[in-house]
Amino acid sequence: MTTPEHVPVLLDRIVELFAPVFTDRPAVLVDATVGLGGHSDALLTAFPQLRLVALDRDPAALEKSGERLAKHGDRVDFVHAVYDRMPEALESLGLSRVDGILFDLGVSSMQLDRAERGFAYAKDSPLDMRMDPTTGFTAADVLNTYEPRELMRILREYGEERFAQRIVKSVVAEREREPFTNSGRLVELLYDAVPAASRRTGGHPAKRTFQALRIEVNGELEVLRRALPAALGSLAMGGRVVIESYQSLEDRMVKQALAELAKSRTPEGLPVELPGHGPELKLLTRGAEKADEGEIERNPRAASVRLRAAERIGEAAR
Repeated sequence: MTTPEHVPVLLDRIVELFAPVFTDRPAVLVDATVGLGGHSDALLTAFPQLRLVALDRDPAALEKSGERLAKHGDRVDFVHAVYDRMPEALESLGLSRVDGILFDLGVSSMQLDRAERGFAYAKDSPLDMRMDPTTGFTAADVLNTYEPRELMRILREYGEERFAQRIVKSVVAEREREPFTNSGRLVELLYDAVPAASRRTGGHPAKRTFQALRIEVNGELEVLRRALPAALGSLAMGGRVVIESYQSLEDRMVKQALAELAKSRTPEGLPVELPGHGPELKLLTRGAEKADEGEIERNPRAASVRLRAAERIGEAAR
């Protein structure tokens, strides 16, 4: 059952991918981004012997998912942590290896839907964008204090914004007049800075800038770069990882990390695989899987999802 504000993406497919590992046996799953707990609720219900470690950097998400998952009792451990701290979180619970890891990356439905968090450009709200609002700098801090060259780099790298130079020129002029505090003023600036032809074909003119600011504020790509090897190193033999990405930069990073561990490191030409040099992972998806038209119609946020999954089949030589 889902709440009106949260529809888990590719839920049936995720349950299907984990079924061979979780069916009729005790198992441990880490939901690295538990959010509102939709995926975790379904997995705990489908697999009665499953234990869940629920991580999230957002205290509000942990509170909400705690309410949702309370019916599963002591099968759930909640940890307030960014997912690159997964090994430490597991160690604190007396765990070294787990049978499944789920990443549902990006901004959550709850964060998007709550105007005061500042993630959505459709509503005028404080320019915050912190996934953990208890720490760190805000999107307003970025806009008001970063050097123009650094702002341009963020928009180009994290937002893939073609008009970064025009936008930054406008931002710098505006912040000298008055510092940015709310999203409405930034959205208005972006409408003026992005050419009309691009607005007609390239989606909302604020989309790429808001994505870039959110990634910078939360260090999302750096966190993911650290988190992937740490998470994959925590998988037990036969364990599975499932990762949902919603933008190309994340998906590219996930693809590369999984592909690297799915390759043999035995030198070419040898007749047999050297011990500890075979593939560590087997890819379970052919490329990235997407939501079908029916799911996208029911849940428009599924339109950009890219799902990849892998199973641990070997260990590297130490």
